[in-house]
Amino acid sequence: MEAVKDSNIKIVGAPPGIEGPGFMATSLDKVIGMARANSLWPLPFATSCCGIEFMATMAAHYDLGRFGAERLSFSPRQADLLMVMGTIAKKMAPILKQVYLQMAEPRWVLSMGACASSGGIFDTYSVLQGIDRIIPVDVYVPGCPPRPEQVIDGILKIQELVKNESIRRREGPQYKAMLAQYGIE
Repeated sequence: MEAVKDSNIKIVGAPPGIEGPGFMATSLDKVIGMARANSLWPLPFATSCCGIEFMATMAAHYDLGRFGAERLSFSPRQADLLMVMGTIAKKMAPILKQVYLQMAEPRWVLSMGACASSGGIFDTYSVLQGIDRIIPVDVYVPGCPPRPEQVIDGILKIQELVKNESIRRREGPQYKAMLAQYGIE
């Protein structure tokens, strides 16, 4: 291998036997992160008006498919992104937690709208005051309801998180302690 110096940049030629463009070296974490980030399979858990905004986000004008989330999943076993949209009643909390537990690792959660994030205007005995009381949330999208541009921004933040996450992060003691905080083994 021969090296060429050009203003403090060291350009290294390809190893013997490798010719032509396209030779690239990177880490396995980065390749897996890039593949995961650009092929999210969202599971919409829509209970009220935020679900309508999500439909607008998936439609032709905004087209969430451009960002790698083309295939919606309606089975938790085939999804890796749980998108919770709308008011969650306390009676529905165990169902939401069960849906989360049925998803395979790695899994991410996006809380969309004021109701899913904090209970919204419904400060009553029957409404869960934020889904982060029962499952861990990775990204919050504010609004009542949030505009499609905000939803796309939330998806892009999830993609950035997925892309930069180590493939071993979810095996570490900090992650296991965080799940234990929610009563998840």
